[in-house]
Amino acid sequence: MKGFTLGLCTLELYIPQSHSLKEKRQVLRSIKSKIKHKFNVVIAEVDALDRWQSAVLGVTTLSNDQTMVNSVLDQVFAQIAACPEAEIVKHRLEFF
Repeated sequence: MKGFTLGLCTLELYIPQSHSLKEKRQVLRSIKSKIKHKFNVVIAEVDALDRWQSAVLGVTTLSNDQTMVNSVLDQVFAQIAACPEAEIVKHRLEFF
């Protein structure tokens, strides 16, 4: 039996136009919806829940092909990086 690869991409975001948690949640809801719709991944806010201009998103996917996992997470990163409402401050990619 072949093994599986789990990929985890953690993205720290700065949302400069957000002046409340409600505005932050609207931006994140839009980003998460687009990513879920376009890619077969799980995405959630995992840290900085009470800071209105910062967010940490975790994105994960699973496949029996590590190259595919890497490719999907690279595409997710590019999609979020292109989002004008948020800036990626830091990111980390891990495989398990």
